[in-house]
Amino acid sequence: MAIATPPGKGGVGVLRFSFPQAAHCELFCQAFLQKIPTVRLATLVTLRDASGHAIDEGIALRFAGPASFTGEHVLEFQGHGGPAVLQAVLNHALEQAQRLSLPLRHALPGEFTQRAFLNDKLDLAQAEAVADLIDAQSVGAAKAAAASLTGVFSQQVTDLADRITHLRLLLEATLDFPEEEIEFLEKADAKGQLQSILTQQSELMALAQEGVKFREGLRIVLVGPPNVGKSSLLNALAGEEVAIVSPVAGTTRDRIVQELNIRGVPLVLVDTAGLRVTDDTVEKIGIDRTFKSIQEADLLMLLMDAAHPDQLDMPLPDVALRIPRIQVWNKSDLLDSLPDNLGEDQCWVSAKTGAGLETLKDAILHKVGFNHAPEHGFMARQRHVDALKVCRSHLELAHAYALQDDRILDLFAEELRLAHDALGEITGRLLPDDLLGLIFSRFCIGK
Repeated sequence: MAIATPPGKGGVGVLRFSFPQAAHCELFCQAFLQKIPTVRLATLVTLRDASGHAIDEGIALRFAGPASFTGEHVLEFQGHGGPAVLQAVLNHALEQAQRLSLPLRHALPGEFTQRAFLNDKLDLAQAEAVADLIDAQSVGAAKAAAASLTGVFSQQVTDLADRITHLRLLLEATLDFPEEEIEFLEKADAKGQLQSILTQQSELMALAQEGVKFREGLRIVLVGPPNVGKSSLLNALAGEEVAIVSPVAGTTRDRIVQELNIRGVPLVLVDTAGLRVTDDTVEKIGIDRTFKSIQEADLLMLLMDAAHPDQLDMPLPDVALRIPRIQVWNKSDLLDSLPDNLGEDQCWVSAKTGAGLETLKDAILHKVGFNHAPEHGFMARQRHVDALKVCRSHLELAHAYALQDDRILDLFAEELRLAHDALGEITGRLLPDDLLGLIFSRFCIGK
């Protein structure tokens, strides 16, 4: 059992109970509610203590397993959301359970969802999407998490695994008839099937990598010399006065981090100290932090003054050469006209007037390879991408064996098995118990 609503005051507070046995659920309902609610019918109840005094009044909902979230027999009580009244209801529940010697206890973090996974109500990718949906910081991220929760990602993983299984069965059947293996595999187009599987895997991994971006947010770092308008651009993109703007060079001396989203994609925008040669000790510390931010960036926006393009007198660190970059020319409102020969990955903007900001937003998403609208994507985690990379490596080895003249079919089949197992780690079919415990321990209590 657990309180399933967030701590603090609220209009409604929810307590959730899950019982493996129907008899235990019914016994508890009779003692706790003084009645056994009809399954899936909202029932008004008044909770009373041993002296008959009212504790709370609310709605009780009972779900019979396996047709419930956890797959077990579930009771929810929806009462008032004050911390004191919720604690009183919780104490009342424990007292009734102890009186009946029922094995009722406080739920561990994520235990309700873990039971749903163990009872085959959700696979592991869907279970993780529950936490991602709760944690979503933008509408786009919420849509992507909801897509994963409904099984969009899992279905694509399953489809890929089924195709690998089909090819494995073909190979393993062929191993029993070695004198016919070459002709049989040629007719079945085993190499063509494997090439198609590789293509499907690449497409799925690209979508999963975008799903990770939905979950974690892209880290975009604004760099450039002092007084080119980095803080002004941060404020313009955030839509509020996040950073101090001043004509005094070197105003920003530490990193300013702001979360926002562009076209529904969550972003982390970092404003940094201006790059220049200086003897100011504090400013030097800020510049060192700028270099550290560059190392952590998914995308650099190198900001320059459009009217003074040669201001940068301090070179960027070598690591910046390996990070995607957009050259942004700010203060375009000070120019009489904009040049026509604007190169690729360059934008003219005015943080003051807002000119060019929409074009810059499109350029940001394009540069980081984000090609799908939120409603067409799904949420993923880095462990999913890692598993897909392992799957890819085994598929490529299988492809290498398939091309050999002597057709090392046993090794070909083994690599397909290992690729299939890697996909099983995504859905939880093949995952150590300790890793499962770690995943669910990061959920909130009551979910």
